Amino acid sequence: MHSYRQRFHEASEAGRSIGRRACSVLFVCYENICRSPMAEGIFRDLIVRHGVQGVLDTASAGTVGYQAGSYPDSRARKVARRHGIDISARKAQGLDELDPGAFDWIFTMDSENYHDVRSRFPSDEDPPVYPVMYFVPGREWDDVADPYYGSEDDFLHVFRQLQTALGYIFQEISAGLVHDE
Repeated sequence: MHSYRQRFHEASEAGRSIGRRACSVLFVCYENICRSPMAEGIFRDLIVRHGVQGVLDTASAGTVGYQAGSYPDSRARKVARRHGIDISARKAQGLDELDPGAFDWIFTMDSENYHDVRSRFPSDEDPPVYPVMYFVPGREWDDVADPYYGSEDDFLHVFRQLQTALGYIFQEISAGLVHDE
């Protein structure tokens, strides 16, 4: 079995973002009010802390647009805020509102999101789609459960899962970026 680094580099050699001047990453969940806004916030925080704004960017969306225009769930906002991340101004948007060609990588929160996104963007010309846990060794196909019907503790668990996964993803993507001198 390939290591997560080998899988990531194989995908990058297929013509994606590594080595390009800029890279854009999209995180997708069901309604874009719980998991993907937290992922976007965590990833944006990594971008700022590592000083790669303008070189690396991120966004999030839902596979459905039922909550379009809504702010993230209050529990997601609270958990993120406790970790120094402000997602309160983020508004939900549906995947259909976005151009997939604007993104170099798409990461989904669970198998349902993964299959939905893959069915919408099946071409080799579309950005690669991976489960968000795919690059975490031993957790490649684990879902990040939707905490919507759960407690604040469930949101905290999801936040921690995302911190782990996005640490791996950020490390690999940022290692291949071309920075201005």
